Amino acid sequence: MDAPALHAMVADLLQELSARDQILAQMQTIKLRQEQLLADYRQDNLYKDAKITKLSHEIAMLRRVRFGKSGEQLSGVQGSLLEETVQTDLSAIEAELELLHGVPLHEPKSANKPVRTRLPEHLPRVTIIHEPDSTVCQCGCQLQRIGEDVAEKLDYVPGVFSVEQHVRGKWVCHKCVTLTQATVPAHVIDKGLATPGLLAQVLVAKYADHLPLYRQEKIFERAGLKLSRSTLADWVGACGVHLQPLVDALRQVMLGHRVIHADETPVQMLKPGSKKTHRAYLWAYAPGAFENLRVVVYDFNEGRAGQYAREFLGDWQGSLVCDDYSSYKACFTQGMTEIGCMAHARRKFFELHANGGSQLAEQALHHIAQLYRIEEQVKDLAPADRLRIRQERARPLADALHDWMQIHRQRVPDGSGTAKALDYSLKRWVALTRYLDDGQLPVDNNHIEQQIRPVAIGRSNWLFAGSLRAGKRAAVIMSLIQSAKLNGHDPYAYLKDVLTRLPTQPASRIAELLPHNWQPQTAM
Repeated sequence: MDAPALHAMVADLLQELSARDQILAQMQTIKLRQEQLLADYRQDNLYKDAKITKLSHEIAMLRRVRFGKSGEQLSGVQGSLLEETVQTDLSAIEAELELLHGVPLHEPKSANKPVRTRLPEHLPRVTIIHEPDSTVCQCGCQLQRIGEDVAEKLDYVPGVFSVEQHVRGKWVCHKCVTLTQATVPAHVIDKGLATPGLLAQVLVAKYADHLPLYRQEKIFERAGLKLSRSTLADWVGACGVHLQPLVDALRQVMLGHRVIHADETPVQMLKPGSKKTHRAYLWAYAPGAFENLRVVVYDFNEGRAGQYAREFLGDWQGSLVCDDYSSYKACFTQGMTEIGCMAHARRKFFELHANGGSQLAEQALHHIAQLYRIEEQVKDLAPADRLRIRQERARPLADALHDWMQIHRQRVPDGSGTAKALDYSLKRWVALTRYLDDGQLPVDNNHIEQQIRPVAIGRSNWLFAGSLRAGKRAAVIMSLIQSAKLNGHDPYAYLKDVLTRLPTQPASRIAELLPHNWQPQTAM
């Protein structure tokens, strides 16, 4: 064999070996990917199994509470609230389990199981026809209509019940004996009795109008239909589970802004079995008053410890507007910047003046009022213009106020009410005046306090049952209702449309249903 032929043969062998190495490398990559997918699958199954075990245990505990001895049950209003909350928690857990299993958990209808009674004949009915897109069979023959299925759902426009009749025609091809029907419309509660309109009404009445389910039960009865508390509780529980992804997405959008308000308010939480309440907290977060996002996200927790704020905010780093509560302090060691609340500083002097007519407190209130008058004038300006005017007019006033406070602090005895009021501002002066150097920062935390106010109105109706579940559910629904209001929407119209679209809304387009993006697509 001559040299050129030998070189060619060697080259071919080297090329073949290189190709083989590439194939082996690709096979190794595929193998590693398969092993990773298998590990992820096993990890996902372990998580689901653990979650299912936890939820099953929670169901057992709630059932013991609900069906326990009569001597262990509460009576009166507390008993009614506990009963409906436990039933709602049970329904929420069942909805979560269905999502984890991927299939409905309800057992097939048995001969002994009661069948849903027909809705009252006197209620007006709206017929909605569902027919196949085409009445031509795949074999080319014309389908013949041989009947129909009728499903009834209870609708409610505030004050008036009506019935939606969903009629699905049955079409058959006599040649190939093929039955064709339009698909069943998707609903938040599969095979449920209520339309999105009725579900929205129950949610708004409970979480915006502060009507517990036992009161709604009586209202519906006067309107001509008996709906048990347990049925209403089932609906609320299921809706809370399905609406949770919207609030999760809302939180992520909010954390994309660099200024956030935070506040918290106490709520009494009823623990089943103990007949006692203890103090829990509803935390509230909202983008800065000058941010372009108008939403609020509530977060219910059993306590007021700083860990709850840190867990909610995660690795967010920005300007946090809050009061001087110590639980927030740990956040400021993790990259967040503290923005003080001038309204809290003013409140100390207001209380001092109201209680004793202090002239010094009156002077302090006068100085702070000058700063607020400037804020009233610049609130609608662009950040750059707001910053310029603050620097020109508010900064000299703030510096003069600081000097005035330091002088008078030296003249009053330690421990006096006047000393405490002055110390509150002097010790927090840097945080209180950071707004002067940033046109995007607000002067106080009043924006979030206004979002807390609706909670205080309905607080007497929120005696949450044992676990955090009922409180978390309330936080989810109230977040959507209050955010809808902030964006000028009617909460009923918003929730009705969202609950209509949610079953078929792709997860990748969930942002379209958030209150600040929402555009109605159904008739109200």
